[in-house]
Amino acid sequence: MPHYKKLVGEKVYLSPISLNDLQTYTTWVNDDEVGQYVGLDSRIISETNEREILEHMAKGGNHFAIIDIETDKIIGGCGYENINELHRTASLGLFIGEKNYWSKGYGTDVMRLLLKFGFEIRNYHNISLYAHSFNPRAIACYEKVGFKRQGVKREVITRGNKKYYSIYMDILAAEYFGK
Repeated sequence: MPHYKKLVGEKVYLSPISLNDLQTYTTWVNDDEVGQYVGLDSRIISETNEREILEHMAKGGNHFAIIDIETDKIIGGCGYENINELHRTASLGLFIGEKNYWSKGYGTDVMRLLLKFGFEIRNYHNISLYAHSFNPRAIACYEKVGFKRQGVKREVITRGNKKYYSIYMDILAAEYFGK
């Protein structure tokens, strides 16, 4: 099944989630290095489990596959959660599953598309997210597109004998539009 260009950036486009990509997603979430950034490194995810997750995300219309604009190859996933239409708030997240795309600006391009969609199309007022302190690439990406730090939650992740914290961030519509 082809991917569809719902939102188009400079390096990527965002497409509805396709179950044809099930094996790719299952491979990513079972890779320890990728899984640590999406909180799945301590779990084993079967194709059956991943199918249920993808079916749920595909039905909601708030999640996308991230597709390389030059090759039409799926490289990750992203989307909105915790949507509150009354107060016009949402949180978002993304992951790049193809490791050879890390640290090359793809995440920044995805974030710009998600913010455009959230503020210009969905009319959100506040968009939030969080990142763990062991992921400085993500934190730099989020700050680059305008997210501000709200605060931290201390020692929420333990790896081996080391503790990590989560950084909570958000961006307001007025900040996005430069008002």
